[in-house]
Amino acid sequence: MEFLLQILGLQGQVISWISVLGLFLFLAGFIIGLGAVTVIDLHGFLGMHSTYWTKTTIRAHKVTKPLIWIGIFLTILGGYIFYSNNPFSSIIIVQSVLTVTLILNGCFLSFYISPLLLKKEKKEKGHITLLSSSLQVKIAVSFVISFVGWWSSLLLLVLYLLVVR
Repeated sequence: MEFLLQILGLQGQVISWISVLGLFLFLAGFIIGLGAVTVIDLHGFLGMHSTYWTKTTIRAHKVTKPLIWIGIFLTILGGYIFYSNNPFSSIIIVQSVLTVTLILNGCFLSFYISPLLLKKEKKEKGHITLLSSSLQVKIAVSFVISFVGWWSSLLLLVLYLLVVR
C-alpha cells in the first residue's frame, strides 16, 4: 500500500482500503445505474410521439432494467461500506430517503410498467403503437423521479466528499 501511495504522490497519507473499496463501489453503482437511467429516460422521451422509439424503448428496457438494479445494489453496498468509516451527516439520511424512493419507483417500473410493455410487445407482434396517454404520464413521472433521484444522490455524494470529509 505504501508503494502505491508513493507512486501517486500521497506518501504520509492515511487511507483506509475499506473506504477506497466503499467509494469505488458507490461510484460504480452511480455509473451503471445512472447511465442506464439516462439511456432509458432518453428513449422514453423520444418514444412519446414515435412508434419507432416506443419499440426501441421497449426493447432497450430489457437491458437497462437489470443495470439499474445492479446500480442500486452497488450504491447501497458501496454507500454502506464508505459511510460506515466516515463521520455521520444529514447527507446520509437524505441519500437514504432518495434510495428508498428509487427502490419503490424501480419496483413500480419493474413489476407494473415492464410487464405491460412486454405484454404489448407480444400482443402487437413487433408492430408497436404508441402507449396510451395515461401510461405515458405514469412512465414520465416515474422517469423524472429516477432521473432526479439519481442525480441528486450523486450531487450529495460530491458535497459530502468536498465539505464533510
